[in-house]
Amino acid sequence: MSDLLTRARQFIEALPHSRDLGMTVSSIEDGVAVITMPFDPRLVGDPETGVISGGAVSALMDTCCGAAVMSHPDNGGGTATLDLRIDYMRGATPGQAITTRAECYHVTRSVAFVRATAWDDDTDNPVASATGAFTVEGKR
Repeated sequence: MSDLLTRARQFIEALPHSRDLGMTVSSIEDGVAVITMPFDPRLVGDPETGVISGGAVSALMDTCCGAAVMSHPDNGGGTATLDLRIDYMRGATPGQAITTRAECYHVTRSVAFVRATAWDDDTDNPVASATGAFTVEGKR
């Protein structure tokens, strides 16, 4: 396991919110992160349909975007969310994990720009997409 992946997993596991949601880092490399959140009945937003709440999906996407920024070679350390726009395309299928892939595609001296997609087992039909801006802590 790479040092970056080990550090990312330790960081995510240290965040109480991410830990409570069961998030796990699947992969991370220079500016790209993949994080999965398992289905959990405690996270259901609509008991009639069994669909995971939008709040849990947004937390997953925000965390994954932040991890992508932190792994970018032009970021010297941590990050914070400045802006995050999420477009929900459909409810996630009840009982299925949700995975987000985020890519930090542009970094300035103080802001990183990220785009992300979340999906369940139906990888051809996204649950949500996001674009965001995050703080940058100088070059490494």
